[in-house]
Amino acid sequence: MDQILALAANNLLSPIILSFALGVAAALARSDLSVPEAAAKALSIYLLFAIGFKGGVSVSAHGIDAKLGFSLIAGIFLSAALPIIAFALLNVMTGLSRLDAAAVAAHYGSISIVTFVAATSVLESSGIASEGYMVAVAAAMEAPAILSALWLISRGGDGRRMDRDLWREILLNGSIVLLVGSFFIGWATGEDGLAEISSFIVAPFKGVLCLFLLDMGLVAGRGLRGGGGVLRPGVLAFGLVMPVIGSGFGLIAGLLLGLSTGGVALMMVLSASASYIAVPAAMRVALPEANPSIYLTLSLGVTFPFNLTLGIPLYIAVASALTGA
Repeated sequence: MDQILALAANNLLSPIILSFALGVAAALARSDLSVPEAAAKALSIYLLFAIGFKGGVSVSAHGIDAKLGFSLIAGIFLSAALPIIAFALLNVMTGLSRLDAAAVAAHYGSISIVTFVAATSVLESSGIASEGYMVAVAAAMEAPAILSALWLISRGGDGRRMDRDLWREILLNGSIVLLVGSFFIGWATGEDGLAEISSFIVAPFKGVLCLFLLDMGLVAGRGLRGGGGVLRPGVLAFGLVMPVIGSGFGLIAGLLLGLSTGGVALMMVLSASASYIAVPAAMRVALPEANPSIYLTLSLGVTFPFNLTLGIPLYIAVASALTGA
C-alpha cells in the first residue's frame, strides 16, 4: 500500500497530470482557455507518430519472437472479450438501453493511446523497462471491441450490416493508420532512423504530452460540467469499477505471457483504458442512435482521469509486486 501511495503522489505531482488538472479546473470554472482544434490535432498526430516510431525501433532491436506473437493474440482476445464483460456489468449496474450499453461497452474493450503514453512516461521516469512491441499490441486492440459491440446488438434482434463504410471507419481510422504506419517506419529504419530524428521525437515528447493533456482536461471538464443528467450513480460507478476489472484480466494475461514488470503494467493499462478517439468515430457510423453524451462522458470524463491519476500508479505497483521487481 505504501508503494502505491508513493507512486500515486509522484504521479499526481508530475507536469503531465498537473497539466490535465489545469484543463479540468479551467473548464469547470468556465474559463475561456482553449486549445485550437488544429493545434490539438497536430499534437495528437505528433504523439501517435512518436510512440509508434519508438515502438518500432524497439522491436527492430529486440527482434520478432513467439512472445510478440502471443502478446498480439492476447491483446486481440482481451479487446474482443472485455466489451462482453462490460455489457453484462452495465445491465446489472445501470438502466441503459441495449443500444447505449453496447456502445459504452465497445469503448471499454478498445484502448486510450494517451493513457498508454502517460503510463510509458511514468515507467521511464521510474526506471522500469518494458517491451517496445507493446505499441503493436495497443494498435491490435483498437478494432476488435467494435466488432464485439455490433455482435451484442445483433443478438438483440437489431442486426447491423458490416458495410464498406463501417469497415473503412474501423480499419482506416486515422489514429490506427498513423500508429501502425509509424511503427513499421521505426521497425524498418531501426536505431539509425531514431538517431536521425531523435531531437524531434524524444526530447520534446513530454512537453507536447503536457499540452495535449491540457486540452484533454478542458474537454473532460466540459463533459463533466454538462454531464449531470448522464452520470447517474450506477453509470458513474461503472466508469470507476470497469477499469479495475479490465486491469485484472490484463494482469493475468501479462503474467501468463511472462512479460517484464513494465510489460505487465502496460498490459494492465491497455485493458483498463477506454477509447475516446477511434471507437466514438466508429460508433457514429455503426450505432448512430446511441447517445454520445453517455459514452464520451464516461470514457473521457470518468475513466480517463481515474486511470491517469490513480490507476497507473496502482497497476505499476501491482505489477512490480507480482513480478518481484
